[in-house]
Amino acid sequence: MSLLKIVHYPEPVLLTPGEPVTKFDDGLKKLVEDMFETMYAARGVGLAAPQVGVSQRLFVMDCSGGQDPAQRIALINPEVIGVEGEQVDEEGCLSFPGIYFNVRRDLRAIVRAHDVNGELFELDGTELTARCMLHETDHCDGIVFIDKTTTLKRELVKRKIRKLQKAGEWV
Repeated sequence: MSLLKIVHYPEPVLLTPGEPVTKFDDGLKKLVEDMFETMYAARGVGLAAPQVGVSQRLFVMDCSGGQDPAQRIALINPEVIGVEGEQVDEEGCLSFPGIYFNVRRDLRAIVRAHDVNGELFELDGTELTARCMLHETDHCDGIVFIDKTTTLKRELVKRKIRKLQKAGEWV
């Protein structure tokens, strides 16, 4: 296993819909394992392939932060098939280090995906699990979390990033 480089906004791979995964092989399994290791090292609860420079529709998540092995899951070719309710809570993103703000998301989400062996399954989650699945599926669709806020807030975040880039603190 090895740590992957997490790319930061505005890398083009983050803003482009990922390609569907068609090969369920050892290469995919290694990518998934490396993504878990990278996510845990960065103290995240979710990580999508575009965030490590791979333009494919897959993500890993563990809302327990590595505390509960049952919550460690990979979703390949995710498709949101149902949502309900509403929640507003603070959200961050490993591709936007140090940036957090409240984001309105559905309270419950049902996502259909494949596992690393190509088997289809559905995951029904609420609260943080729903938020994580929706956030990471957005990454697979080329949508980043600043797209989910007001125009003013989005411009303020972009301005902050430009300042950090000029200072050499945002790579």
